[in-house]
Amino acid sequence: MLGIVAAVLFFIAFLINAADIGTNEVFSSVNVMLLGLTVLALHVAGVGAGWGGRGRRR
Repeated sequence: MLGIVAAVLFFIAFLINAADIGTNEVFSSVNVMLLGLTVLALHVAGVGAGWGGRGRRR
């Protein structure tokens, strides 16, 4: 799930940069890209993966 969020943030950063949209400093393309990198790092680290190893025992 976090990988998809990172991809969306990268796409938004690309659109801001490609369309040369004037935004304030908080939502600049570089800041959105850095947010995407942070989310991608969390995804690679396994955050948000859930427990997964717990099943029914008989």
